[in-house]
Amino acid sequence: MKKFIKEFKEFIAQGNVIDMAVAVVVGTAFKDIVNSLVSSVVMPLISLLLNGINVSDWKWVIKPATFDEAGKLLTEETALGYGMFIQEVLEFFIIAVCIFLMLKLILSFKEGFLNKLAKKEEEAVEEVVEEVKAETAEDILKDIRNLLEKGKE
Repeated sequence: MKKFIKEFKEFIAQGNVIDMAVAVVVGTAFKDIVNSLVSSVVMPLISLLLNGINVSDWKWVIKPATFDEAGKLLTEETALGYGMFIQEVLEFFIIAVCIFLMLKLILSFKEGFLNKLAKKEEEAVEEVVEEVKAETAEDILKDIRNLLEKGKE
């Protein structure tokens, strides 16, 4: 049991688990925002275009509700609510587009940062190469001078 607890602590302490937990919390909050956007803004606009028909109320009644002579409900209707499914699909697509755009934005920032980093590394390497070339040329000339001096002796 101690080994299990130790392994679990190591697992939880890993950065990617904590990142994933934060992503789940933010994702849940984001989903609530998109749900509100779709149900409070987009669907009423679609309903307006459809002359006041609420899309989420669209359904296919398989078995209608039954009532007694007094109008009291005896059995509920059995229906497939495809309108609510359409609304959920719309919410999914909005979330997918938002995630796609966020990823593109993040990747473009990352790419720009990596390009700047690569340029700085390239400049640093060029400086080192120039220093090595200068030192090498100077060392070669010194060696030639030393050999010429030895040849005179």
